[in-house]
Amino acid sequence: MAEDSAPEAPPPPPPTPAELLAQAIAAVPGVTGTHYERDELVVLAERDALVAVMTALRDDTRFAFEQVMDIAGVDWPSRAERFEVVYNLLSVSLNHRARVVVSTDAEHPVPSVHTVWPVATWWEREAWDLYGIVFSGQPDLRRILTDYGFEGHPLRKDFPLTGYVEVRFDEERKQVVYEPVRLVQDFRNFDFLSPWEAMTSLPGDEKARRDPSK
Repeated sequence: MAEDSAPEAPPPPPPTPAELLAQAIAAVPGVTGTHYERDELVVLAERDALVAVMTALRDDTRFAFEQVMDIAGVDWPSRAERFEVVYNLLSVSLNHRARVVVSTDAEHPVPSVHTVWPVATWWEREAWDLYGIVFSGQPDLRRILTDYGFEGHPLRKDFPLTGYVEVRFDEERKQVVYEPVRLVQDFRNFDFLSPWEAMTSLPGDEKARRDPSK
């Protein structure tokens, strides 16, 4: 009696649309990798190839990312390239999203994508203002959220919470003045106990502790 042959393994399932999208973007020149985080496509790109990558993601009909929804900075002080610039892209026509990430440091500029999406100017100014990330080719790289005389970049992890200067209106001089931060002594010491923990006695306790012999 002939032995029964082993059952054939079922064929692998066809790739999902999300997997096809990731594979297609991974083949774009300048893209170094793709993966999914919490069902969101993350695209890692070379800094110097950023404009070419973004142009392909906008113009290629397979991707059709017509809009950049926002651009954000991330600070990792322990890394050699401490900053990440994150671009959140949306395809209205194909109903999918992608997050493009490039890394840099304080010395090496990131190419501006304002020629791909003009609205990027606002967010590149914000990343420069808050993190000190420089964008080459950006014609309007000015502060946008902090004051004109602000020093430093407040969202860097090594920036002090109090800042370096404080602003107030001087009534005698009738003008806004900038002064070094001075912490009032009353606010230097804190009691971290809640009101109930810090309370050692309650109203009426003096009666319970009274010596009955007196």
